[in-house]
Amino acid sequence: MASTLLTSKHVAYIQSLDTKRDRLDYHLTSHLRLSGVYWGLTSLHLLNHPTALPRSETIDFVKSCYHPSSGGLGASPGHDPHLLYTLSGIQILATIDALDEIDGDKVVEYVSKLQNPDGSFSGDEWGEVDSRFVYCALSTLSLLGRLGDAPGVSAEGAVGFVLRCLNADGGFGMAPAAESHAGQIFTCVGALKIAGVFEKSLSEDQVNLLGDWLCERQLPNGGLNGRPEKLEDVCYSWWVLSSMAMIGKLQWIDREKLVEFILSCQDEENGGIADRKGDVADVFHTVFGVAGLSLLGYEGLKEVDPVYCMPKDVTDRIVWNHRKILTT
Repeated sequence: MASTLLTSKHVAYIQSLDTKRDRLDYHLTSHLRLSGVYWGLTSLHLLNHPTALPRSETIDFVKSCYHPSSGGLGASPGHDPHLLYTLSGIQILATIDALDEIDGDKVVEYVSKLQNPDGSFSGDEWGEVDSRFVYCALSTLSLLGRLGDAPGVSAEGAVGFVLRCLNADGGFGMAPAAESHAGQIFTCVGALKIAGVFEKSLSEDQVNLLGDWLCERQLPNGGLNGRPEKLEDVCYSWWVLSSMAMIGKLQWIDREKLVEFILSCQDEENGGIADRKGDVADVFHTVFGVAGLSLLGYEGLKEVDPVYCMPKDVTDRIVWNHRKILTT
């Protein structure tokens, strides 16, 4: 079992992903393609290999997923637009400093049309509602520097919906009265952080209760699960840890055991990280394993922003650029 992060192998693994177009699984995952580019690009930046993917080809692919008529982005060329992939596309362009490659005003218009009267957001025109989509909407608007002036968007309404997803056990669900889940906790806490209201929305007792729920996700083998009585999974090294970082409770996790668990899930021959030891690696678990290690201060990794799951130097640059625009 590897005792260190196999950086060069992970870089090579991510670079190889778009060369496997003759494989069935490549085509079966077309509904995840744009998010897959975001996962791979973010991994590479955190691994300190920001130019390992060609910038111009990355931009061209994002633009091929863009729908100029609506302003949204789909998972692959020809796929319908959706908030999940709209955020992925904006995250990619923001990371490589290329937000001017698509019409930001049209993206804002697309996002605003998906907000519902109760403050929630639908993922697309078909109307599915999930607290994830509130996060996607607010994060997209924030990265575009339009959170405070997006026509038709009620940040107050979005916050109200998120707070109605808060449960008595301290966690958040996908909708009011839905089961608490670590992934939904990330999106709800992240949305409140982006809106700038987290500190005044939850009391100290509520934050401590949430911290208790999150730290109880660590199992004896060091891994984290997403809800009680479930198996450990590397991706929760992000969903749980990022939430704990946002609420200031990261020290409640056994760092050394979690690092050991994540490293044990690496593919030592081909690169990439799997959900757990012995399973097949994929780019989804690779990014969240690497991002989790970054949150834990693992040596040699760039700092990750726990709110946006992007390199911290990128989000710092975006915030600075927005401030310059507002003051000129």
